[in-house]
Order: sequence, then structure tokens, then C-alpha cells
Amino acid sequence: MESSQIKIKLLWLMKIYPAFLGALAGYLYYHFIGCVTGSCAITSSPWASTIVGATLGASFISRKRNQKSTEKISN
Repeated sequence: MESSQIKIKLLWLMKIYPAFLGALAGYLYYHFIGCVTGSCAITSSPWASTIVGATLGASFISRKRNQKSTEKISN
């Protein structure tokens, strides 16, 4: 029973971790590079850059999953 719970937790972490890293990268981009004038749509707001970063991070999850399923089909 415990091993199945651990597997479920690891699966959730593998899904959430890239999105979290993307959100962190988006915020850090805003903080260190960002747009000073406020005319940039994405980098002028910490919320916008964090959401865009999380979205990009989450897109890597589906990309990896699609590559694995394509490899199984081709073999």
C-alpha cells in the first residue's frame, strides 16, 4: 500500500515540478531582466511573467509524454 502511495506522489511531483521551475524562472526573469518602462506585456508584471513561465514549464511535461508514446508506437 505504501509503495503505491509513493508512486502516486512521485507522479504528481513529476507533473508539478517542471511547471514550478518554469514559474520560478519566469519570476526571476522579471526580477533581474524585466522591463523598466512598463511597456512590455509579459515582463512588466511579475504575475504575467510567472504565469508564462509556468505555462512553458508545463508544456515540457506534455512534450516528454508525447515523445514516449511516439517511441512506443514506432517500436
